[in-house]
Amino acid sequence: MTIFGVHVGLQHTSADELRAVWRRVEELGFGWISVWDHFYGATGTPDDAECLEAVAMHAALACSTSRVEVGSLVYSIGYRHPAVLAKAITTIDQLSGGRAAMGIGAGWAKVEYNAYGIEFPGVKTRMDQLEEGIQCLRGLLHDEVTDFNGTWFQLTNARNEPRPVQAKLPIWVGGGGEQRTLKIAAKYADGWNVPFIAPELFAHKNQVLDQHCATVGREPSEIRRAINLGLAFTEESLQQQFGAIAESVRPGVLTGSHQQVVDRIGQYVAAGAQQVNIALRAPFDLDVLEQFSQLLQLS
Repeated sequence: MTIFGVHVGLQHTSADELRAVWRRVEELGFGWISVWDHFYGATGTPDDAECLEAVAMHAALACSTSRVEVGSLVYSIGYRHPAVLAKAITTIDQLSGGRAAMGIGAGWAKVEYNAYGIEFPGVKTRMDQLEEGIQCLRGLLHDEVTDFNGTWFQLTNARNEPRPVQAKLPIWVGGGGEQRTLKIAAKYADGWNVPFIAPELFAHKNQVLDQHCATVGREPSEIRRAINLGLAFTEESLQQQFGAIAESVRPGVLTGSHQQVVDRIGQYVAAGAQQVNIALRAPFDLDVLEQFSQLLQLS
């Protein structure tokens, strides 16, 4: 069965507005809500800085809902030590009664790193940090005691107590890099997520992930596959939501008639998507989201 979720951006909004949006999304029958991890808006420009912090809002999401799985897509490994992140996610799992999931990625928004004086190393280093960080997270979230001796992170007889409510809190990897990101996902992740790509490309990357699973000796079925998609029934809506990046995300935006939207979702499911998340950002159009939920008979 396909899981439908909503990935809610934290830019150009308020905590009060987000709480109202999350509650409405849950009422509409969606099974997942996630936040993103940015310090600036998603346009990547140095004057677009109105954005709420992810860990705090992930906790608020946990406290504002009662049924949905509450996730993050995805935390940047460069912003927080994995042990600090593990403690935060464990607390969020406690707050939610065992509904938390967390995603981790290598980070990409250089404008944020530059603005706050956070080192932004080359892609190889960031991928190395991701591979070490997710191993630390797996140990701290899934095991009683963790030792890890890497180049970037070290843990010595490390305990994460109290434990998460879930015996195996799901860890997601975000991104579509075929040589490193998907290989890391195959080795260590419980879920894999990629945004705004066409069904054909999703199918290809899904197959690459399966190949990496075969190489490392892991069952592909152990990793949940998710796609983040825009929802814009009109061109005007597309431009309003995504502005300067509208063209780059267009391949992964649901648009057209209701039947065209349903057919497009079917293409993603046929390509291997087990979860479809609608990427929602302010100004939030909940009427369109309600149309979508009725279309899929979620509630």
